[in-house]
Amino acid sequence: MHYNPTTMKKIFCNLFGHHYSVSKKVTLHIKEYQCIHCGKAVTTDVSGNLSTLTPELQDINKTLENIFQKRHRAAATQHAA
Repeated sequence: MHYNPTTMKKIFCNLFGHHYSVSKKVTLHIKEYQCIHCGKAVTTDVSGNLSTLTPELQDINKTLENIFQKRHRAAATQHAA
């Protein structure tokens, strides 16, 4: 019997659970994670729980990241002045 490596990784995750690592820091509290075995992507939601990273959540995270960066740049400029 021949097993596809991708199938084996998914079986591993089904048996033992995903092993997530941070793939992107959106803000101080919101991050995106990706499973190192199967590649499943998740993000933290408003309650702090992990939710599957949908295109809608990706757009929300991009918007939050832009707002976060603009505020921190503005704060850094005010402190430097």
